[in-house]
Amino acid sequence: MSSILVTGGTGTLGRPTVGRLRAAGHQVRIFSRKPGPDRFVGDLTTCAGLAAAVEGIDVIVNLATSLGRRDERQARNLLDAARVAGTGHVVQMSIVAVDRIPMPYYRTKLAVERLVEESGVPFTILRATQFHDLIDQIFRAQRFLPVLLAPAVTLQPIAVEDVAGRLVELVTAAPANGRVADIGGPERRRVPDLARLWKRARSSHRPTVPLRIPGKTFRAYATAGPLVDGTPYGRVTFAEYLA
Repeated sequence: MSSILVTGGTGTLGRPTVGRLRAAGHQVRIFSRKPGPDRFVGDLTTCAGLAAAVEGIDVIVNLATSLGRRDERQARNLLDAARVAGTGHVVQMSIVAVDRIPMPYYRTKLAVERLVEESGVPFTILRATQFHDLIDQIFRAQRFLPVLLAPAVTLQPIAVEDVAGRLVELVTAAPANGRVADIGGPERRRVPDLARLWKRARSSHRPTVPLRIPGKTFRAYATAGPLVDGTPYGRVTFAEYLA
């Protein structure tokens, strides 16, 4: 079995990924700013503790993310440390359509992909669609509004457990040195439809208001959205997640 370092291992995707890796018999370290069992404490931005964390590691699964350009600096620091340590494989998590939707956060994710590709470290890049948890959070954030706002676009949300399962597969495979096939959930649903499922599960009776927002970002979501062609990888529907 492999020795694996997971950055972002305490996050939404990190927790099920770490659990599945350990269940498969891998030795897993979590790189985190906060102390805890099997954690190497440090900081990707300052590089504190990073060299010790990557020492002797076979595979790095990079799930660390922030809502800003700090992602690029953190990825660069991680890749530099991996190169010095002779790490044999970096698995980088990304998002479907980061090259098609002109959001600042997506541009940063695409820049991180480029850093991985140019790092000289063997790598695999996996893109997934939006997580069920994110859709849930967006609706929860509107709890004080008299209506539930829902962008009139189509999404293909996926369960984090399904994504974690795919990451475990990639850890045991040879580096692709490129992107592997994108993964998405089992259903393509309009966000207003997802809102109605959410309201039913949460016993909410507020009206749903479909939104159409001017601008390039909404148009890109509506015309070249974050959808995956072919047979879906994910198995858990949004309704099943809510249940």
